[in-house]
Amino acid sequence: MNESSAPRIDLNLFRVFEAIYRAGSLTRAAEELHLTQPAVSNALARLRSHYDDPLFVREGRKIAPTPLAHGIADEVAQALRTLRDSVQRAGHFDPAGSTRRFVIGMPESLEFTLLPRLVQALHAQAPQLRVHSVRIDRERLARQLVSGDLSLALDVPQPLGPRIRQQRVLKDRLVVAMRPGHPLAKTTLGTAGWLGARHVVVSGRSSGPTLEDVALSRRGLGREVALRCQNYYAACRIVAHSDLLLTLPQSHGEWLSRDLKLHLADAPIPLPALEIMMYWPEGAEADAGNRWLREHVGALSGSGAITAAKQKKARA
Repeated sequence: MNESSAPRIDLNLFRVFEAIYRAGSLTRAAEELHLTQPAVSNALARLRSHYDDPLFVREGRKIAPTPLAHGIADEVAQALRTLRDSVQRAGHFDPAGSTRRFVIGMPESLEFTLLPRLVQALHAQAPQLRVHSVRIDRERLARQLVSGDLSLALDVPQPLGPRIRQQRVLKDRLVVAMRPGHPLAKTTLGTAGWLGARHVVVSGRSSGPTLEDVALSRRGLGREVALRCQNYYAACRIVAHSDLLLTLPQSHGEWLSRDLKLHLADAPIPLPALEIMMYWPEGAEADAGNRWLREHVGALSGSGAITAAKQKKARA
C-alpha cells in the first residue's frame, strides 16, 4: 500500500485514546486535555469506526480497554512520546512561564522528606509548574517511564533495562530509633541489647526481609519483629511511646525527631546504606524541562547537577 492509498486518520485522536486509556474515564480524559466531554466522545467514536472495535467498554462506573486497545496502547504512547520529545528538543524550557506538569514516582517514605523541599525549590523558579507525586509500581516502572506516564522516578536500585537511565542521588546510613527514656538509650547500643529488643519494620510489602535483616542473616543473626507497617511517621510515633526499636535511614530519623521525641543511636554492627536512584527514560535526555527537573532533584539530594558528561561516564 502506498502513502496515497493508506487510510488517513487525525493523529490528535490518539492523544484522546492515550488519555482515556490512562484515566479510565472520558470525563477525566476531557479534563486533562482541556476538551469538552462531547468532543472526547466524538474522537472516540471516530477511532472506534477506524478500528471497527469498541476500544473501551463500560465496567460499572469505569470503562475498561478491550484486548485491541491493550494491544495498541504501548505503541500509541511511545509514538506520542517521540513526537513530544522532538518538539522539546527543538525548543527550550522557560521555568518562569512554564505550566508544565511533571509526574514523579517515589515511595511514600521518601515523599515526606524530599517532596516539600523539592517543590519549594522548583516553585522558586517556576511558580506555575504542576508537580504530581505518585506511588511507585515496580512491576510497571520501566513501562511508565518509557510511555511518559512518569517524568522520572526515585527508588531503590533495580534493573530496569537499557532504555532507562539512572543516577544515584542519595546514600543514607541506617540508625536505630527509640524513645529517650528507653533502657538502651542510657549507654552505647550493643549488639545483644539491639537484637534482644522487639522491633518495628517499615515496608510496602506484607512479608520478606528488610535491608538490615539481610545483613543480619549473613552473620547468622536474627531479631524479633513485633510490628510491620508502611509508614515511617507511624512507626516513629509507636516507637516514641513504647519499648520497640526501629532501624531507619538517618535523614528520616533526624527529620521526624523535629516533631517526635526520639533518641537516635548508631547500629552496633555495620549495616549497608540505603541507596536511592533517580530513573528517567533515555528519550528524555534531550528534553530541556526534564533535564532541569533532574538537576534540581540531584542538587537537592546533595549529588549535584546531573550532566550529560556524568551520564556518558556512567554508561562507559
